[in-house]
Amino acid sequence: MSLPASRRRGIHLSLLLHFTRQSLVDRYAGSVLGALWAFIMPLVMILIFVFVFSKIMGGRLGEVSPALGEYGYSIYLVSGILGWNAFSNTVTRMSSVYLERAAVIARVDLPLVQLPLFIPLTEVLIFAVSFSFFIGFLLLLGHGPGPEYIWLPLILAVQMLLAWSLGFICAVLSVLLRDVRELVAVAMQLWFWLTPLVYVMGILPQWLQSLMLLNPMVPIVNSWRDVVLYQQAPSLVGLGAVALLAMLLLGLGLLLFRRVEAELRDLL
Repeated sequence: MSLPASRRRGIHLSLLLHFTRQSLVDRYAGSVLGALWAFIMPLVMILIFVFVFSKIMGGRLGEVSPALGEYGYSIYLVSGILGWNAFSNTVTRMSSVYLERAAVIARVDLPLVQLPLFIPLTEVLIFAVSFSFFIGFLLLLGHGPGPEYIWLPLILAVQMLLAWSLGFICAVLSVLLRDVRELVAVAMQLWFWLTPLVYVMGILPQWLQSLMLLNPMVPIVNSWRDVVLYQQAPSLVGLGAVALLAMLLLGLGLLLFRRVEAELRDLL
């Protein structure tokens, strides 16, 4: 029996919060340290990037930020990778959310549009933990937060809006065509290398640099680095263009969803 409409909104919020918590629990289920891994893994990753990559690449790419010496490349790398991980994980996990939660969808009165929201919520929490550790290392290097950090919530919001929009389209399509999940995994791997995360864009030919500006993650990654590495405000034109693209994709996703919603429920 369906619940009264007056009670649905509160129940939806409680379910989303439950899914968010359960997503974190399931990720480390069966491990001795449990949820502590949510802190350990980001810490280990940052340690590797800061102390290993700084030795390997610091001298070769010192022009990233000469004032930081050998650690300039590490900060360049981590400031881009942390945001990318939140984006990539959101899109990838959302692409299979309806298939993985089919049993829940059959039992619980929760609109399909709302269901995937727990994924970006989870990834934002993990990103916040990782970025907190990163700030700790920046403070140790004397490169701590400044007033330009006020732009970080905006950058994160635009990035996750893009991730949500793409992930939602992929989630709908994956029910209709199961190969979409695998295609998303391949596409994210290619997208990683088409985004200047581990290399400096200036090493590329000029024509390729111009072409890469069509990649919506380039303004996002550049924005993280503008604030964290170069301690300046991000390009609002670039962020605005990505936000507009994300809203257009979200509109396209909602239109697609309305056309196939009945079919989706039958397939699930």
